[in-house]
Amino acid sequence: MATAPKKTALSAAPVDASVVAAPPAAAPQIAAAPAAALGALQAPLRAAAEKGLGETRSAFVKAKVAASETVEALETSYAAARAGLVAINAKALDSLTENVEANFGFVKSAFGVGGFADYFALQGEFVRARLDAVADQAKTLGELTHKAAVDSLEPIQAQFAKGFKIAG
Repeated sequence: MATAPKKTALSAAPVDASVVAAPPAAAPQIAAAPAAALGALQAPLRAAAEKGLGETRSAFVKAKVAASETVEALETSYAAARAGLVAINAKALDSLTENVEANFGFVKSAFGVGGFADYFALQGEFVRARLDAVADQAKTLGELTHKAAVDSLEPIQAQFAKGFKIAG
């Protein structure tokens, strides 16, 4: 037994032909009003988008220039640090050579002394001379280290100050 579909209130209601009829004559005018409003909004939105794009490009160029300058400052700093380390190493090697030669000179002189009194006097002079020399060497190495640190940090410090000056 086949059952007939149930009739609902909507399907049972008679359809009014005036509702289903062709669209009214004012329909094109109604559709044209939002289109005109959208057209009026399009120009300001486009101008705002183009302005934002221009500002973004400008900010990108500034960031690219700042990054390039920072890399250049780091390279300069690295070169100064490397030059400073080369000078420090050269001075340390010179100091080492001087100390070794002084020690060999002391040993050579020690073999030529006549007695214990002369040996102790020679050793006292040697120790005083070596302490003075080591103090001078330490002072020179300290000055070279300070100069290397200042020279290597100067480009970075200048770039850092420039960055805050631009940002401020």
